[in-house]
Amino acid sequence: MQKVTCIAPVNIAVIKYWGKSDEDLVLPLNDSLSGTLSTDFMCAKTTISTSPALEVNKFWLNGIEQSFENERLLNCLKEVKRRANQTLPHLNWNISICSENNFPTAAGLASSAAGYACLVSALAALYEIEGDISAIARRGSGSACRSVYGGWVQWCKGASPTGEDSIAKQIAPASHWPQMRVLILVVNDERKKYSSTSGMKRSVETSELLQYRATKIVPQRIEAITKAIINKDFQAFAQITMEDSNQFHAVCLDTFPPCVYMNDTSHAIVDVVHAYNDFKKSNKVAYTFDAGPNACLYLLDSEVEEVLSVIDYVFPPVVNSEGYLKGIPLSKKAITEELKAVFEAKRQNFGALKYVIHTRIGDGPKTLTNPEDHLVDEMGLPKKMC
Repeated sequence: MQKVTCIAPVNIAVIKYWGKSDEDLVLPLNDSLSGTLSTDFMCAKTTISTSPALEVNKFWLNGIEQSFENERLLNCLKEVKRRANQTLPHLNWNISICSENNFPTAAGLASSAAGYACLVSALAALYEIEGDISAIARRGSGSACRSVYGGWVQWCKGASPTGEDSIAKQIAPASHWPQMRVLILVVNDERKKYSSTSGMKRSVETSELLQYRATKIVPQRIEAITKAIINKDFQAFAQITMEDSNQFHAVCLDTFPPCVYMNDTSHAIVDVVHAYNDFKKSNKVAYTFDAGPNACLYLLDSEVEEVLSVIDYVFPPVVNSEGYLKGIPLSKKAITEELKAVFEAKRQNFGALKYVIHTRIGDGPKTLTNPEDHLVDEMGLPKKMC
């Protein structure tokens, strides 16, 4: 039995992808750009095993068996096999796929991006294909194409009707801006009401703002935020990131019937970020929200302790809650009296935030070589089952 195990990162877009020009090929209406998060704290992990003894194809996600007849999965498998050396002896053997996320699935934390980037990376390793695989990952989940690279990544929408030039490219590695940090504020880790796939389809059908955004706004924002990243200009980066998040959710509300992803806590986070930036008299933190209520805050390492002190004050965790702060270890700092005065009237109920993940920009997918890392046993069955 042959086995390959990979891990792949989450990415958080600062210029959003929302809406397809071609549903089957997963071609976007506009370019998008994201930061790839470190796999040390948030990642998908996939083991693919193959053997002539496997009688049928199998697929498990987080310990629960899923149907293998998943169109997006099959599209990825077909594309990888098409590019593989057709003389490989194991090319036509059945496979067992076992995947898991170490963060909530379908809660607006880019789980499908990490999952499909991981799947395609593992398939590429199993079938020994080389070169860019972002176009294949795109067939699984659009934003997955950005998770096949680390650092700062642009998904170019392309011009070809076949989608051959709709690929991702790295504009700067993770090492380019080492001071950048990310705080994920988890408001809700349950499955969201509207999936991204159904939501963006409805937006394409009903939102005039979406069409204007894709053609008139995004191209200049891509250019501006790329320049801000290259120049490490946090002021400009923060401004563009927040403006684009706001416009994305305006498109969701312009959709009919509307797709409402943010909730009261999400809006309270927006209010806190603007109040903090006003207090500092410059942009020190930038929020962005994907299709869900959870916030992603981009900020520099010099601001993390103070921003967390404000978050803890405004959104107090449940008393004695263990594991509230996950990710990069950090000693907690007490909020200053001056900041207390600013945020006293903005305080929320205990437990409004479930937990916070402190992370950084990181690298792309990795193949794990230690046999202990495999998620399946010698029979191709998951070691952990629900």
